[in-house]
Amino acid sequence: MNAKPETVEEYLSWFSGPQREQLELIRKVLREAIPDAKEVISYHMPAFKTTEVLVYYAAAKSHLGYYPTNSGVEEFKKELAEYVTSKGAIQFPYDRELPLDLIAQIAQFRAEEAKFRATLKKKR
Repeated sequence: MNAKPETVEEYLSWFSGPQREQLELIRKVLREAIPDAKEVISYHMPAFKTTEVLVYYAAAKSHLGYYPTNSGVEEFKKELAEYVTSKGAIQFPYDRELPLDLIAQIAQFRAEEAKFRATLKKKR
């Protein structure tokens, strides 16, 4: 049975070394980039949420996974060309410096996208 964290702190406590360092760093960047978002655990991963979950992140064996949904990956496809991506996911290898500005820009894009969608729902 896989462990299921109840808090972000619990999730982070499971890691050490480069994994923990990058998890802490991405968390700090996301807190600053989207200060109105609430930290939650969703799909057993740390995430940031406003009216919807904006981004998720998680430690993998050889990379930090960043999950800004499909729109976040598509919008920044050109900037992400040097990374492994798939629908809604980006892999940042532990042996490379995290692209902190890009991570923040993607999160801010997702926050604006969520705000727009929430506005549309209210108009219905």
